[in-house]
Amino acid sequence: MNFSIVSYILGWILRFEAAFLLLPTLVGVCYGEWRACGCYLASALACFLFGMLLGKKPNSYQLYAREGFVSVALGWIVISLMGAVPFVLTGDIPNYIDALFETISGFTTTGASILGNVEGLTYSSLFWRSFTHWIGGMGVFVFIMAILPMMGGSTMNLMRAESPGPSVSKLVPRVRDTAKILYEIYLAITVAEILLLCISGMKLFDSMTITFGTVGTGGFGVRNDSLASYSPLIQVIVTVFMILSGINYTFYYCLLMRHFKDAFSIEEVRWYLAIILGAAAIVIMDISSLYDTFGEAVRHAFFQVGSIITTTGFSTADFNAWPQLSKTVLVLLMFIGACAGSTGGGFKVSRILLLFKNIGRELSTMIHPRLVKKIKMDQRNVPQEVMQSANVFAAVYFVIVFVSLLLIGVDELDFTTNFTAVAATLNNIGPGLELVGPTSNFAVYSSFSKLVLMFDMLAGRLELFPMLILLVPSCWKKY
Repeated sequence: MNFSIVSYILGWILRFEAAFLLLPTLVGVCYGEWRACGCYLASALACFLFGMLLGKKPNSYQLYAREGFVSVALGWIVISLMGAVPFVLTGDIPNYIDALFETISGFTTTGASILGNVEGLTYSSLFWRSFTHWIGGMGVFVFIMAILPMMGGSTMNLMRAESPGPSVSKLVPRVRDTAKILYEIYLAITVAEILLLCISGMKLFDSMTITFGTVGTGGFGVRNDSLASYSPLIQVIVTVFMILSGINYTFYYCLLMRHFKDAFSIEEVRWYLAIILGAAAIVIMDISSLYDTFGEAVRHAFFQVGSIITTTGFSTADFNAWPQLSKTVLVLLMFIGACAGSTGGGFKVSRILLLFKNIGRELSTMIHPRLVKKIKMDQRNVPQEVMQSANVFAAVYFVIVFVSLLLIGVDELDFTTNFTAVAATLNNIGPGLELVGPTSNFAVYSSFSKLVLMFDMLAGRLELFPMLILLVPSCWKKY
């Protein structure tokens, strides 16, 4: 283990976080929240000083896969530990464990909250809470790679460790250029939604914070009822941008390069949209009798289906009160998740496709033992290592689900609450059902259970393995 390069990367992360913390400081100035300004400025200064201490020039800039995984996992932990400090200093969330839960939920774009009264927060904390979604949506390491040259070609190990999906590829030859393209697309979608929300009558502050939660697929709102009290037009705009944010960013890159045939031939995107349409159709038929008009049922159905499959977690209705069929569909969507290479969480549509294709191949092999059948995705053969990675991911995924259920069972809550709480945190969704439904929060859990769910949020955002590698003793051996 090259500890010097890990420390160097962590130092840069903290320095960037210090810069990010200046934004809620400015928000505090705008709204005259001078105490909050001081708290956020002090937190920014602390981040910068720690960053300078850790960010000393490394002995070697060589970054292998081991350092990549460890740097990413520790980076997300460190940025969360420091990001929780201003919540405590301002008094908005006095308990540090609760503040850490909220911060990790923000950075991992989960949107699970322990707050019963969101509207009681300062504007600075509301902004920081939502802005963590935007930082974590595309990934803090992708942002750093877009700005700094750092370690040259070896930074691909950082991108592999942080980016969602069964495999990661560069859009262009240089990793730094790939990171820039991703953030340019991300920023363009962000600006577009802010403008549309402002035009539709939403305040600028609300437009920005809601957009951070939408484009980052996070789900933190600034009102206690999430988006229920906003106009139908605003809800439709957010629905569209949630679904757009769950699409593989390779799709947008192909559109920018005018490779329209390549864009619309991406199999994962087609299935993702088909699943949304199919799920929404089922929910519409199931809930149509609950609403005054069919159009209202359509709006709520598409909003909640889009919110859950993209793992955003916004709500316009209490879907915990919907019929069992609709709730079952939403729970299944929790596990499917968005596309690989998007800001969404979950198992990913591409992995679901690969696993079903693998099942089909195994069944064909049983019938025709001498058959040699390649698994294809987008008319290309899928490498065996990608298939093996998808299979191992599935196994580890369900082990974490079972262990997490066992651990949080100590709180003696009902099974539906516990199961959907684990599903909502591991898949980075936010709300579950029953006691953690859209009108409730995660404050019902003990500090121990919150720590378990925090691990699930981080593991889910980082595709499981970076967090698990930290637990392997041989990973920490020095070269």
